[in-house]
Formats: sequence, structure tokens, C-alpha cells
Amino acid sequence: QVQLVESGGGLVQAGGSLRLSCAASGRTSSTYSMGWFRQSPGKERELVAVIRSGGSTNYAESVKGRFTISRDNAKNTVYLQMNSLKPEDTAVYYCNTAGVYWGQGTQVTVSS
Repeated sequence: QVQLVESGGGLVQAGGSLRLSCAASGRTSSTYSMGWFRQSPGKERELVAVIRSGGSTNYAESVKGRFTISRDNAKNTVYLQMNSLKPEDTAVYYCNTAGVYWGQGTQVTVSS
């Protein structure tokens, strides 16, 4: 089992920045990919960004150039730096690893 705990969400004005963190514990592995997803009311959960064990990354088109995913394998932690935030980025952000394990989510609200 792997446990994931997200932090760093909050309320920010449009154009602002937030940094999300996700700490993994339990049967973690640096070989697992780690990713961030988000879900808004009435919408399906969508992939925001993923980082693989080798460091390669992929981003949703809507966040390219604004968000950066990174990981610290020594700390079993993945980060999501979010800049130039927009109201449409408002959602609950979830951390995922190995495509199986999920965190409890952290709310991000961007006011216009």
C-alpha cells in the first residue's frame, strides 16, 4: 500500500501562483510515475501533469507553459508549481502514483 498526502492548496487571485506538494509513504518506489489530476464540479477527473521515473513529463494542453511538475525521490515527494493561475484552474487537485494510488485531494480556488 502507498499513502499520498497533498498540501498547498488554497485561494488565490487570477495571475497568482501556488505550489502543491504530495508526500508518499508506505511501499513507494522511485520507479513509479507520479501525477497530478484535477476535478471540477460536474466534470470528469482530468490529467494535469505526469512525471515518470526517468524525469520525462507530460502536461495537459491547458496548463502547458504555466505549470511545472517535479519530484524529489529522496523525499518521496512530487510537486506542482502553478503560475499564472486562471479561474478555470479552480478544482480539487489529486495526486496519483503508479496509476493506482490516490491522495485525498486539495482544493485550489482562483478568483477573478
